[in-house]
Amino acid sequence: MDPTFLKYALIGFVAQLIDGALGMAYGVISTTFLLSAGIAPAAASASVHTAQVITAVSSGFSHLLMGNVDRILLRKLLLFGAMGAVAGSYAITLLPLWHMRFIVSGYLAVMGGVIILKAVRSTPLFTAPIDKATRVLGLTGGFLDGAGGGGWGPIVTSTLLNRGHMPRFVIGTVSLAEIFVSLAAVLTFSFTIGIGHWRIVLGLISGGVVAAPLAAYFCRRIPPRIVMVLVGIVIIVLCTRTMLVSPD
Repeated sequence: MDPTFLKYALIGFVAQLIDGALGMAYGVISTTFLLSAGIAPAAASASVHTAQVITAVSSGFSHLLMGNVDRILLRKLLLFGAMGAVAGSYAITLLPLWHMRFIVSGYLAVMGGVIILKAVRSTPLFTAPIDKATRVLGLTGGFLDGAGGGGWGPIVTSTLLNRGHMPRFVIGTVSLAEIFVSLAAVLTFSFTIGIGHWRIVLGLISGGVVAAPLAAYFCRRIPPRIVMVLVGIVIIVLCTRTMLVSPD
């Protein structure tokens, strides 16, 4: 088998295992790898989102079968997340948006620290009320995800955890909503720059589909406070890397 294809499949497996278990990092890990290989930002985002349509279906329905989805929260997120993804995907084909990474990374680093503190201090975990701010969160997360090839999980998952939602329901719901976010981004890219790099796409899909059921199982079995600490650490590491490394 083609070694390059296997390399992309391994990236897809690792990215989906982390994303499905912790609710973030598929787009960031995959996009970072593609950018380092010399793929243009818009093309990298398009490739990752194309693969993510399939892996998100596998991940989302695995979480649904495991009982990790809050249906009310899902309805609030998916429509506005998809709208944001359309706007972000279109914007990246026209405007240089990479400077936004500093603002976004700063916000996420704070959220990561707060999440860890809440877990360490044994703050009660409860299902927080779902308000209008959830729609704005979905819109923002979708836009940044479409514009950067990653951002839906870190933005939405970290903010919902900080509001007091149960970790497994946040991760499962965000993963299922990601189907619609990724699909919206792919449709937008198909009408603007087109979809290519199919070896990359198929490799990411192959690895991601294998990892998705395992990730959903781990999400259900790992204690909530451990999940929160792991999420916080992953967020801070990713943000540090984003702020220190140029995308060029």
